[in-house]
Amino acid sequence: MTTTTPWWHDAVVYQVYPRSFADSNGDGEGDLQGLRSRLPYLSELGVDALWLTPFYTSPLADGGYDVADYRDVDPRFGTLADFDALVTDAHRLGLRLIVDIVPNHTSSAHPWFLEALAGAGRDRYLFREGAEPPNDWQSNFGGPAWTRVEDGSWYLHLYTPAQPDLNWRHPEVRKEFEGILRFWLDRGVDGFRIDVAAGLFKHPGLADIGRGGTHAVGSPMYGRPEVHQIYRDWRAILDAYPGERMAVGEVWTESADDLALYVRPDELHQAFQFHLLLAPWSAQAFRETVETCLASPSGEAPTWVLSNHDVIRHRSRYGPEERSRAALMFILALPGSAYLYQGEELGLPEVFDLPDEARQDPIFFQGKGKGRDGCRVPLPWSGAAAPYGFGSGPAWLPQPDSWGSLTVQEQDGDPESMLAFYRRALALRRELRGTLPHDVTWEESASPDVLAFRRGPLTCVVNFGDQPVPFRGRVLLAAGDVADGKIQGGGAVWLQD
Repeated sequence: MTTTTPWWHDAVVYQVYPRSFADSNGDGEGDLQGLRSRLPYLSELGVDALWLTPFYTSPLADGGYDVADYRDVDPRFGTLADFDALVTDAHRLGLRLIVDIVPNHTSSAHPWFLEALAGAGRDRYLFREGAEPPNDWQSNFGGPAWTRVEDGSWYLHLYTPAQPDLNWRHPEVRKEFEGILRFWLDRGVDGFRIDVAAGLFKHPGLADIGRGGTHAVGSPMYGRPEVHQIYRDWRAILDAYPGERMAVGEVWTESADDLALYVRPDELHQAFQFHLLLAPWSAQAFRETVETCLASPSGEAPTWVLSNHDVIRHRSRYGPEERSRAALMFILALPGSAYLYQGEELGLPEVFDLPDEARQDPIFFQGKGKGRDGCRVPLPWSGAAAPYGFGSGPAWLPQPDSWGSLTVQEQDGDPESMLAFYRRALALRRELRGTLPHDVTWEESASPDVLAFRRGPLTCVVNFGDQPVPFRGRVLLAAGDVADGKIQGGGAVWLQD
């Protein structure tokens, strides 16, 4: 059925990290059949769509973002037949499916790169000759962005050496990815999340960065103007398919105006608003983030994100659990779409104390910190001890002994649990969203720690302070105890006229 508002405009999208979601065969790693078996759980949760991080053939040097074959499923995760069955089941349950596409770089195990090492087709990548690295660029994961091969030449990798950057000035690269898009669209996917969406083109002369910001306007590494024609071409492909297929870009930029360029009417449908991931627990910071976004052209279809597979879980960033509930209420009350990360509905914290021998993130191995494994620990489904129903054997990352109280089974029948709260909040949002205008009106508050805004009949009030504050109105949903007519510190309420 055609609607006046595209589905993605105000969808709740649940991010699945397949390796850590559900293991169907007992090998300790999640897979597509495991995910497929848990689709009813996600439908009951009340989300509109799933976003799957890469499940393609890969050595997993960077969690699957090093792709060796863009048109197949890695055997660890299953087969193309498993993927097709997943699409069918998701659509039957009313869930859309978004998949990751990784166009900035391939795996060093990709056939193209193996050919390049043998001396053929090197112009598909960024190889340069010389006794020294071609410029001062550094990898985002630590260390130089250039690696030398046996014949003395250098190749560029903005991430790990196992992820050589493609040369998007080569027509064969453009043609290949257009074919990849069509391959997955033909299999029924509803959209793409584009990894490193601003990074495809580099400065033609590979100019030094010097003291300039990596993501600043005019950076030689990111945000080059040539990238926009690629997304115009991709948009034409998406528009040629029925069913409102879409694309959302992972775009890190220091400029709201630059971000807006990616969501012009003939380019991407959305670009992630990452600023809440970086904002402290503060009324001022949250308000400034929202105002900046909504005032930008990208604010026509904003995205709100509290956690993902690359950052410390917000349950740990914010502290007390009520703050996590309040933050969810805040983003769900805003116009636009909300992207949730698997496990946040269980209140999972970051796992900071993983043993070093268990860690697998290349950031850790390249010396730039502990890495992101702590937010990728497999989900707890049932039972009092690991692997908590994730599979039948030990999980690929160890699960904490303290997670027995956080399993889906433990929370399922508890009306006060985080899982029950997410279900209530998502059901209420789905009920209300068709009645709410896009505009946000900020309400006056007696305390600088209280943030309140109105969208039509709905008012959202969040207490970022520690002291209780009074409120008036009919409560639709609350984070924290509001029986005495006050919002506790770190709590929130949704009010209706």
